[in-house]
Amino acid sequence: MHEGKWEETVAHVKAYITETLPLSTLSDEELQEKIEELVKCRVGDEYCPIDTMVSMVRQVFSGIRGLGLLDSIILDDSITEVMINGFENVFIEKNGELSKLDKQFESQRRLEDVIQRVVGLAGREVNQANPIVDTRLPDGSRVNVVLPPIALCGPTMTIRKFSKTPMTIEKLIEYGSITREIADKLEVLVRAKFNIFISGGTGSGKTTFLNALSNYIPKDERVITIEDSAELQIKGIDNLIGMETRNANSAGAGRITIRDLIKTSLRMRPERIVVGEVRGGEALDMLQAMNTGHDGSLSTGHANSTRDMLSRMETMVLQGANGLPLEAIRQQIASAVDIIIHLSRLRDRSRKTMEITEILGYENGEIRLNPLFVFQEDEKSTLDRVSGSLTRTDNPLQNVLKLQLAGAKITI
Repeated sequence: MHEGKWEETVAHVKAYITETLPLSTLSDEELQEKIEELVKCRVGDEYCPIDTMVSMVRQVFSGIRGLGLLDSIILDDSITEVMINGFENVFIEKNGELSKLDKQFESQRRLEDVIQRVVGLAGREVNQANPIVDTRLPDGSRVNVVLPPIALCGPTMTIRKFSKTPMTIEKLIEYGSITREIADKLEVLVRAKFNIFISGGTGSGKTTFLNALSNYIPKDERVITIEDSAELQIKGIDNLIGMETRNANSAGAGRITIRDLIKTSLRMRPERIVVGEVRGGEALDMLQAMNTGHDGSLSTGHANSTRDMLSRMETMVLQGANGLPLEAIRQQIASAVDIIIHLSRLRDRSRKTMEITEILGYENGEIRLNPLFVFQEDEKSTLDRVSGSLTRTDNPLQNVLKLQLAGAKITI
């Protein structure tokens, strides 16, 4: 069966079912049987392989009771991110390459229905009164939704797909994100209950790295995870409690924040607290938890370097305690956080551990840092990533500038 006939059959069966059958009274099994019957009838005596028939039935069912176009995208493990900018524009990241999909949703109404279904799976709401929501799919994939009129191009949805197999340090070593020597040192730090903060930009692999690092937590400890949308995959720990924030309902009540969860976790006798990502005033509560005997805590945050992460922490603490002296904030950070690990996504799309820094303490108005590891690219690998040829000049300053523009971390 050629593609045009396939699409015509799927569209005809779907239209017939939605227009004539009482969908509200049909169970999923009954609807599946009816779709199979109609597809067979439509195909008739024409030869159609069994797997093609099954795919057509699945596509019709997905368009009525599933997530439509999203179902096939989610099943494709090579797709790591989905960006939907209105019902006509769907972009995917596949094997590190961003491209526009040659398919689209049937209408804006259909996309809105899919969004409501996705949001409802995690018990959340998105509407005109609450047009922005972070949620997740049942497999843990991270979802962000923005509705009009906030989103000018129509309903938008961004999905960061979640790997079905938990990340491990061994895989990070295999991918070249970290070396065996550094991994062994990090294992010692985690087991010794150092408070570790992981920083990096969007898509640098902070959550993935946190998942891998959590495998070093001793299996007999009591661990509490706190997240906006649950996506951590901590395995092998029996005494594990996962908690997730909740948005306010349509009446504006019932909101549960990360700050609320950190405060309540302190009454649950945790040995370690793992906060998926610190973004605002909850940084103060996280630091206080680290300073009150809950060693071995782990968290992540957005920043461009380990030094920048400290500045971001200061800003976030001020959001939660405006007027707190900067000196007191720095003392709190210096006594709470032991190690900052900075990750980055390079121009060749690889993710690397760029810096590991130890916080030694607070002295003379500054937080004292001790760089334990700084990733240095050699000149050849840097030049290999530059498109075109890099012409040398006799001016050392020009050479340095050219290499900096190419993403180098070396000095000539």
